[in-house]
Amino acid sequence: MSRTTLLIGGNSGIGLATARALLQRGDQVIAAARRPGPLAELGIAVQAFDALEPVALHIPAELDSLVYFPGTISLKPFHRLTADDFLRDFQINCLGAVNAIQAALPSLRAASSASIVLFSTIAVAQGMPFHASIAAAKGAVEGLTRSLAAEYAPRIRVNAIAPSLTDTPLAAPLLNSEVKREAAAKRHPLQRVGEPDEIAALIAFLLSDASRSLSGQILRPDGGLSSLRIFS
Repeated sequence: MSRTTLLIGGNSGIGLATARALLQRGDQVIAAARRPGPLAELGIAVQAFDALEPVALHIPAELDSLVYFPGTISLKPFHRLTADDFLRDFQINCLGAVNAIQAALPSLRAASSASIVLFSTIAVAQGMPFHASIAAAKGAVEGLTRSLAAEYAPRIRVNAIAPSLTDTPLAAPLLNSEVKREAAAKRHPLQRVGEPDEIAALIAFLLSDASRSLSGQILRPDGGLSSLRIFS
């Protein structure tokens, strides 16, 4: 059965891969982003949205799912992080999601069943240096995920994905040489960096009826980094 999904952000990386995957299986996709960009080139209607300056969204009366993609990678030593750094990360990663969900809530409630997917990071479950600001913001997203999953069960399912480093434009500065890429892969028990299409497939699953028993979960496609220790 075709579903209607609202993508918040998604003009590159995991978001764009998700848009392609959903269109390929016949879903109706609408989007809200800072610019039309590649989403519009796929034939998707894109309205304006900025996580730092939320605007009113025009949403169909009935909406089956929502995926929130905007995020940040602000890696600094803790002593160099300012209050503005923490506030910006929180606004983009958490408050932006709150605003989008609240705007879409009447339409999600109108569906017979609905699914929301948010994004966290491995840095919440696995302590990492220089990640204090983003880990704090994404920790809030994980709490939001579980709270909303409880509040809106059984009608609306809410899950989050907490990947490790994934080969996207946002992560490009961390993967812009073979040396960096090889070092990043070797930090993971599975010895590889994630690909956008893999995460997109997981999102498509979470939006489908095949995942109707999953809610309030933090899924971790992180190459085993948060849970495995490999000894050589």
